[in-house]
Parts: sequence; C-alpha cells; structure tokens
Amino acid sequence: MSPSHPERFRLVASFIAGRALDITEAPAGQSAHTNGRVVLVSAGASVEQQRREVLVQSALLGAGSVDARLLKRLRGRPSVARRYLALEGRRVLRDLADRLPAIDVDPDEEPTTATADESLNVARTRKRVSDAPPWFGALRPSLLLASAHETGLAATDNDLRLELTLGDPAEGDDEDDPAQKSRILRIFETPVTMTDAVANFLRKIMGGSRSEGSDSAGGEMQIRSVRRARSAGLNARPLPTPIRFTDDGKPGAAFGIGGAWYPEWDVFDGRYRPEWCRVIEFPLTSAADVSAAGVTQDDMLRRRLSRVGLAPKILRARPDGDELDLEALIDLFVDLRSGFSPPENLYVERRKLARDLGVLILLDASGSANDSDAEGLAVHDHQRRAAATLAVTLDELGDRVAVYAFRSHGRRAVHLPAIKTFDQRFGAAGRARLNQLEPSGYTRLGAGIRGAGEILKTRSGTPKQLLLVLSDGFPYDEGYEGRYAEADARKALEELRADGVACLCLSIGASTETGVLERVFGSTSFAGAAALSDLSPQMDELFLGALRELAAPG
Repeated sequence: MSPSHPERFRLVASFIAGRALDITEAPAGQSAHTNGRVVLVSAGASVEQQRREVLVQSALLGAGSVDARLLKRLRGRPSVARRYLALEGRRVLRDLADRLPAIDVDPDEEPTTATADESLNVARTRKRVSDAPPWFGALRPSLLLASAHETGLAATDNDLRLELTLGDPAEGDDEDDPAQKSRILRIFETPVTMTDAVANFLRKIMGGSRSEGSDSAGGEMQIRSVRRARSAGLNARPLPTPIRFTDDGKPGAAFGIGGAWYPEWDVFDGRYRPEWCRVIEFPLTSAADVSAAGVTQDDMLRRRLSRVGLAPKILRARPDGDELDLEALIDLFVDLRSGFSPPENLYVERRKLARDLGVLILLDASGSANDSDAEGLAVHDHQRRAAATLAVTLDELGDRVAVYAFRSHGRRAVHLPAIKTFDQRFGAAGRARLNQLEPSGYTRLGAGIRGAGEILKTRSGTPKQLLLVLSDGFPYDEGYEGRYAEADARKALEELRADGVACLCLSIGASTETGVLERVFGSTSFAGAAALSDLSPQMDELFLGALRELAAPG
C-alpha cells in the first residue's frame, strides 16, 4: 500500500469517532461521506484534503451528530442535510480542536450552534447558513440509517454455500464502471485510550502510519420484470438467468433454495446491465410459537375487496338478462308443442361471481423499516400487520395469495424469503412466520420487484395478477441510491405492467413525502397512509385502478 493511501488515517479516525472505522476512497465523482463503519474520502484528492475529510466525518460520528433520531428528520431532505452538515461540522471541529490541540484542525468559520439539536433546528429554518467548504463532504442519512439497522440475520453467500453451475459474472465487470463501484467495508478493532501520549502520537501518524489491505466491491443490482422480448436490441431487457445448485449436501439443494441473475437499468447510460443482480428465493423457517399469530380483522376492507377480482359467470335460462338463450328457447318451443307450459326463462345473464385474481404481497423487510412513527411503532410493524390483514382477507375471498419479503446485501445477495407461497394456507404457522420477520439489510427495490414479479407470473395460475408492494419508498443499497435507484424501481414496475401484471404500491406508517413516492413508483398506482384502516374505504378503487392500468405506458 502506498504511504499516501487514505487507510493511514484509520487509527486516528477510530480514536476520534470512539468506534472502529475503516478508511477508503469513494467512487470517482462522489464527495467524502461515511456510513458509520467506513469513512470514504475523495478519490485522487491530496493527502491534506483527505486528512481533513477524515477528521470532519469521524468527528461527526464521535459527537453523536449522526444519531438515528437526528438522521430520521434529515432523510429525504437533502437541502436541510446540507445546512445541518455546515453547522454541525463547524461545531464538532471546534470541539475537537479544543480537546486535542495536538491535531491541527481549524474550521473555516466559527460555529454558531452549541448542540446537534440546535444545529438541526436552525437547519430547518430559513435562517441564512454559510455553505460548508467542499472538504466537509456530504451527509447521507439513508446510508447511515441502513447501516445502523443491519442485524446480521440475512444469509450470505458463504452461509448458503451456493455452488453455481453457470458461474458468477466476472469480478472485472464491477471495475468497468467506476461510477457504480464501492469499497468493501472491512471492520477491525482498534483499542485506543485517550491520553496525552496518544494525542501526541496521533499527530505523528497523521503523516506516516499505514495499514494493509484495500478490497473493492461491486455496485448495485436491478432486476428484470416485464415483457419477454423475442427480438434483441440495444436496450432490450435481458431475461433472468437461472442459478442451478448441485445436489451434494449443500444447503441450496437441501432446502430447495433457488435464484436467478437479473439485469438492472442504468439511467445514466440508458441501458440494462445484464446479469447484474442475484435474487435468491428461500423458505422462511416456521416459528415455534404461534400464540401471537392473530390478525386484525377489517370488515370495511373485506367489503371493498369483495368487489375486486371477479370474473363474469354465465347463468343460463334466466327470467331476464343480457341476451336470449337459444338453448332455452328451443327447449321452450319443444315443451309448448308437447303440451307443457314451462316458465319462460329465455335469457342469458352474466354476473361477476368467480374470483380470478392472483396477488403477491411483497413486504419491505430492510433496515429502513425500523423507523418509528410518532407513537413509537415501527414502520415494519405497520407494514407487517397490513400484509397479514390483506393476505387473510384476500385468501378468505377466494383469491390466490402469496406473501414474500425482500431485503438486500449488495447486488449479489437480494433475498426473497417466502412467508406464504401460492400453494400454502395462511394459517397460524404462516402468520407466525410473518410475525418473526425482523428487518435488516438494504432496499434493492428494483431487484425485489423483478424477482417477485417472476414468481407471480409463473406460479399464480390466474388470468389476472397483481403485485402489491408494501414499502416506505426509500430504495438504497451499496451503489444503489438517488436517481439511479429511483429510475431502476420505476423501470421494474413498468416492465411488469407491460407484461400484463398490475402493480399497486402502498406506504403504510411511513412519513415519506408524496414527491419521493412519485419519483420511485412513477405512474404506477400508489397511496400512503398512517395505517391500513385509513385506506380500507378506498381499497377497491386502488385495486381496480391498478388493474385498469395494465400495459399502460409508464
């Protein structure tokens, strides 16, 4: 490793932040930032600039400036986040200079706030705030929240020990696009105590210490969904590539775990990235305790949904109807010539009686669903209860229903745990599986939609199909955020609709702004509410509106 490599600063960064940190360079073109475990500095910047970037980002972590309660009020508000960074960055740097005079750090201006809460309150007002200098970098609330919420419950490639006969895409694919690559976040332990000797030592190592190792990881994933185009073209959507597992005792074969590579839409290049994301479907193990597997009944929801998903059924020999029943007319003529006077039931009546709808409920189980509402109830709890109520109601009405969750850990590990398949009952065991689901990981929304859409199209067995997405509408993963992630999610929904699959997206219990939902879901039907009961009176209109939009242009 070169003496100028930014990892030389990781010891001082860990010391300032009060936690183990790694240091690496951000993808080209990105500002310095942190996800709480790694500080990413500007690629190719001078040693002095990288040193200052490390100081401000690690000082924010050490001062508690990026605690979850503060970040939740900044997420989705980039202008407020920039103002907050300008105020809080100057404050924490001044505090750092007072505590550790041996470390040469000086903010460009004197701080005007005394606490993080005061900085946040000022940032949310119209009061003038001086712009932060470029070396302050950026603040990414969604990235920090998602990293903090990871619980380690999701299976990794090593956990599943998958052996693929088709092979993974070459690692070099990641390096072909520097805009999408990111560094592996390597965690290490650095026990340091705060003494004068250590403070003096830190000043020396700022120019000389080095550490080993600097791995790189790939960008994100998107998924495939829609029309199976028979002709190839520059922007033709590639079909998913199945993953086959060897039957040699590996967990993939033992538990029937399957997967597929899906493409991802790159809005910046205007093309698909073929075989970019791996989506893994696997059964969620049953919970032992089914005592708390109850489901909230919603009579209004049942009445509304009873009007949806009905196919016309022809009733013959009716006293009135839409048209004459020729068979009944002939029978009447024969009976009259035979001396009988039967009732004149001579019409055909068409009624909507038979259910013909298949619904896959896709539940966001990523770490961002841990956010809480004003009453302290997590968004995940709202969405999980909504999924249970919708699944039970639709199942009782006679529809084909499946319930899947989704979360991601990079583009090679998008997980679709099956809570209820189309062929399973949603009894106490299924409801217990849903209750035990804990949010973790990231939100690779496009990949989750494409994987779930393929399941819906191939396994529902119904003429009408609807994908019901329950999510807070914040797509995020490593290399998958902002305009790129929003465009990929919209593209995945457009693909499904072009394939004749209706899509409806609901944000239950989340505080996501309508503008954010519009950017993520596009022209697909969507709605947001504090609770499912708030949407129940209009649920039939939402379902029917989504079904009417089939194959409509996005």
